[in-house]
Amino acid sequence: MLHLSVLDQSVAGVGKPHGQTIRDTVAMAELCEGLGYKRFWVSEHHSHPTIVGSAPEILLAGIAMRTNRIRIGSAGVMLPHYAPLKVAEQFRVLEAFAPGRIDLGLGRAPGSDGRTSLALNPAAAERPAQFPNDVQDLMAWVSGQPLPEGHPFATVQANPQGETSPEIWMLGSSLYGAQVAAHFGLPYSFAWFFTEGQGGPEAIQIYRDRYQPSERFPEPNPGICVWALAAETEEEAQYHFASRARWQLYRDRGRYTALESADTANNAAYSESETARMDELRGKAMVGTPEKVAEQINALAKRLGIEEIAVVTWAHDESVRRRSYELLAAEFGMTA
Repeated sequence: MLHLSVLDQSVAGVGKPHGQTIRDTVAMAELCEGLGYKRFWVSEHHSHPTIVGSAPEILLAGIAMRTNRIRIGSAGVMLPHYAPLKVAEQFRVLEAFAPGRIDLGLGRAPGSDGRTSLALNPAAAERPAQFPNDVQDLMAWVSGQPLPEGHPFATVQANPQGETSPEIWMLGSSLYGAQVAAHFGLPYSFAWFFTEGQGGPEAIQIYRDRYQPSERFPEPNPGICVWALAAETEEEAQYHFASRARWQLYRDRGRYTALESADTANNAAYSESETARMDELRGKAMVGTPEKVAEQINALAKRLGIEEIAVVTWAHDESVRRRSYELLAAEFGMTA
């Protein structure tokens, strides 16, 4: 059985206050819990004109207080910015709020530009090389297990302690994250929507081939995250997808902007090359009726042999985004 989860990136919209974007993310978590989605993850980006969710650990605390059943987590915490002990403490606190429901998704990418990375951590250039060691320390602190013998911080403990601990996931869009996840026996999710799938099958195969079973995860547990938008009709879905496609035109030129409305995107004048690029994007995207999108998702899951897919959806109109998740939940026969 295929399980669907949600990634919410707190995407800024033209004319929409950032505070409202954050509140919409919390409201979306409530909706998705009622619809029966398995997990609800939030992302971390910094100084980004499009994505304004900069502190997943705080956003998750708000979500924990407004939900009761759905697993919630980060996708992900960019570990090179932080001391592993502090991350462990933050997620131990979240686990106290929502025992047995917290996922700690980890990434090595900066989630920002180089200048912003230095502002977050003056040692940002050196920290990625320490990533495997930091993951090992974090795993021990999060789970309440001892650090290796002789470790300089062996007597340090991440509080609060408890009977349950967060579930750690490794996230990535390259082969590196897959290898780290396999080495430590962790679940792994490939950011399919980052690369339009490029490198995804290879990363998942490497993860499976090199997986070293752990006590908590004796079998490999691969998943992916895809971008999708469903609407009542093909025409409506394509109309609202224009916002995303227009944003991608800007991104191709190195410009990152708030998401424009569908009216703006559809009424703009485009050059011949821009029109061709948007047509290309439409051809690759999971956009359309719920039946069409579900068929695409199921086909991809079957091809990769995976049982869990997270869906990220952008739309300038929040009601369109909410309706997309409702339609997919109904199409997949999900129940709370």
